[in-house]
Amino acid sequence: MSLANVTYLPETPAHDPEIDLINEEAFGPGRFSRAAYKIREGGPHERALSFVAMDGGKVIASVRMTRIAAGKGRALMLGPLAVRPTHKNLGIGRKLVAMALDAASKARSPAVILVGDEPYYGPLGFKRIPRGQISMPRPVDLDRLLAHEIVAGAVAKLAGEVCHADQLAVPV
Repeated sequence: MSLANVTYLPETPAHDPEIDLINEEAFGPGRFSRAAYKIREGGPHERALSFVAMDGGKVIASVRMTRIAAGKGRALMLGPLAVRPTHKNLGIGRKLVAMALDAASKARSPAVILVGDEPYYGPLGFKRIPRGQISMPRPVDLDRLLAHEIVAGAVAKLAGEVCHADQLAVPV
């Protein structure tokens, strides 16, 4: 496997079946019970801000972004990020995250949040959200709530329960 053969593309509907298989492989059937999945059920992800990595015409990794709200704050939620086991530990996931963050910045999103491991996401610019500032619709380890701030002060505006931005009755 050579990284020279890996190409990175914006996600399209044609990628959906392979992305579903990669997420099933990475997260198993328990993924449907996770807090982040519950938020994603509230509406579509932002396909224009979501990316895939391809090798030999096959999707080997993907990252998605979803618009979220919490209190007066708005942001994007990164995830799921999944890489096929045959292509792990090669930097493909980190490259996809960097692409997603760049797209979020260009789209003028104020921040990006996720549920993930700080040792992995910290070097990519994510920091812990202060405990108790936000909550999720299902149980989650509060130490795994991380944010990448694009606009100064944006993370502080996130307060209360996180939901899909489409679930708001009246956008703020």
